[in-house]
Amino acid sequence: MIFFASFFNKKAKLWINGRKNSDYKQFSKSAWFHFASLGEYEQGLPVLIAYREKYHHTKIIITFFSPSGFEIRKNTSHADAVYYLPLDTKSNARKFIDAIDPAIAVFTKYEYWYHFFNELHEREIPLYLISGIFRSNQVFFKWYGSLHRKMLNCVSRFFVQDKNSKHLLQGIGISYVSVSGDTRFDRVWANAQNPKSFPAIAEFTQGKKTFIAGSTWPEDEMLLAKMTAGHPDWKFIFAPHEIKEEKINKLTELLPANSSVKYSQLTTNYSSQTLIIDNIGMLSSLYQYSHIAYIGGGFGVGIHNTLEAAAFGLPVIFGPNYNKFKEAKDLIALQVGFSIKDERELKKAFDFLTEDKSRYQSIGKKIVEYVKEHTGATEMIMGYLASE
Repeated sequence: MIFFASFFNKKAKLWINGRKNSDYKQFSKSAWFHFASLGEYEQGLPVLIAYREKYHHTKIIITFFSPSGFEIRKNTSHADAVYYLPLDTKSNARKFIDAIDPAIAVFTKYEYWYHFFNELHEREIPLYLISGIFRSNQVFFKWYGSLHRKMLNCVSRFFVQDKNSKHLLQGIGISYVSVSGDTRFDRVWANAQNPKSFPAIAEFTQGKKTFIAGSTWPEDEMLLAKMTAGHPDWKFIFAPHEIKEEKINKLTELLPANSSVKYSQLTTNYSSQTLIIDNIGMLSSLYQYSHIAYIGGGFGVGIHNTLEAAAFGLPVIFGPNYNKFKEAKDLIALQVGFSIKDERELKKAFDFLTEDKSRYQSIGKKIVEYVKEHTGATEMIMGYLASE
């Protein structure tokens, strides 16, 4: 399927071509960190950094499943080599593990590969899953999930986000589980304490109230574009999930005529109402310039990272598909996060956040406290790894 898609889809082509290179460097007793994609990389990065600082003589190997992770972080300074994860076959697993010779393997959140897990298990190489989260509807907990449960039994220890995940694992006989929380809290908290500075963004916002829409998809943008005309005293920043020229052009067409400027052209037009970010790698620090955040993806497969915005004390609005994300449920329960399904509910959430200054300040304080209280997962995980 992916092979045929590669003729028409750039990501599929990268996925295929990236795995054609099997010329892996030889390492000895390395530490292997695997991430599905860029989001999982950011999630597991605090542990990776802490591990490298503590064991600075150990070579770090990173693998990605997705091009969106590999292509952006293939030259990261946090690793000695970065590869696509080879296809999950017995021979590939044996060949790859022979090459990198890991003394430890760390997988983040929900990547399970039968042959790689089995090969690590047979060689008695410790395998840890960090920031794991489990739900009762997953195949591991079904009567027909015996093969998938076998993979779980190859893991040396699970570090999970919540007690429910621990209880589910214990229900199928897995006891080597620690409730450590989510390492993303450590990542976003550290970023919020020392974000990258973008003077041009500060010049654009000019101290005005600013609404940022991060990781948006077309469904989000069609909904949000209508807000800009109704709030001329606000600045708006869109950071689309995809920044292809045709995607940026479609977003521009949705907005009022002559009201927007691309970041790549910002030096010529600070007075525009709306700024469209047409490059990558900025979003996590852009929230410092904003007052309210909208997180995209909720009208598709699921919302993107709400915690990056929350770490700056921003109330967050997102679409209806958020049920797989514990932090989104937490934010809603705290009444600092708002799920919307249409234009009317978007307006209601926006008005609620803007009509009372003291309420807005109280919400911001509550969000920051929530994020800070949930930090510490990295320290717990590293404490365990250092004791092994």
